[in-house]
Amino acid sequence: MTTNTDDRNPTPDVAENNAFFPSPYSLSQYTSPKTDYDGTTYPNPYQGDKKILMIATDERYILMQNEKFFSTGNHPVEMLLPMFHLDNAGFAFDIATLSGNPVKLEMWAMPNEEQVVLDTYKKYEKQLKAPLKLADILDRVLSKDSPYAAVFIPGGHGAMVKIPHSKEVKSVLKWAVENDKYVITLCHGPAALLAAAVDENPNDYLFKGYQVCVFPDALDTGANIDIGYIPGPLPWLVGESLEKLGVEILNKEITGQVHQDRKLLTGDSPLASNNLGKHAANALLADTNIV
Repeated sequence: MTTNTDDRNPTPDVAENNAFFPSPYSLSQYTSPKTDYDGTTYPNPYQGDKKILMIATDERYILMQNEKFFSTGNHPVEMLLPMFHLDNAGFAFDIATLSGNPVKLEMWAMPNEEQVVLDTYKKYEKQLKAPLKLADILDRVLSKDSPYAAVFIPGGHGAMVKIPHSKEVKSVLKWAVENDKYVITLCHGPAALLAAAVDENPNDYLFKGYQVCVFPDALDTGANIDIGYIPGPLPWLVGESLEKLGVEILNKEITGQVHQDRKLLTGDSPLASNNLGKHAANALLADTNIV
């Protein structure tokens, strides 16, 4: 990839025809070798055996409206920094994808000077490369003695592919709400909440009336195209789709805002990764129903 940080042209991905990574300029604006991790640790971690189920994308490409592919995946900060907080608070992870194929990461956003992120990646690298297939563990997830205290769906534009249309994800979300489990997601990850509407009457939408933080549509239709972060208009918009189902979006910008509505915890962007991780860890540690 070119090092000309003034270049706003999306960078070709030679692994696929007409596919593109974000432009050098956009990466200079949106990525950093460090995060805002503030040294928070958890001296009294959870001692039980409940785990977090992370549902990650196994998709690399989004087909844009102009027939170009955006080369994406899960954003590493949005995945690994919340994971660090929850792991450090005593909660282990099971990692699943829809197909059982490896988790895709936007490695161009990896903060290569943030040790807690790098350590978390190393700890879970084998699971990320050989995840569980969600359909294969669904009965266990939904069982009366489910081993999970929460579901975590990280962001990155890749979360928009297949996950929002998955009946397996729909079942997991319905189980989480009905059994008072936490759902944690940020940035484009709330696209997964759309799965709860598959084959349902919109008036009965599971998250109707909820308040969330999510990556602003205005950036995906404006600045992200203008600076070459994405190579064209997305096929659909996360915020617009959630609002049509009666979800209230609290943020218009990306400031690191997080919000909890009942057991749904959301954040607005990569900038929310640290805040959301801390909030989720503390919420789970304070929940006396998790034993």
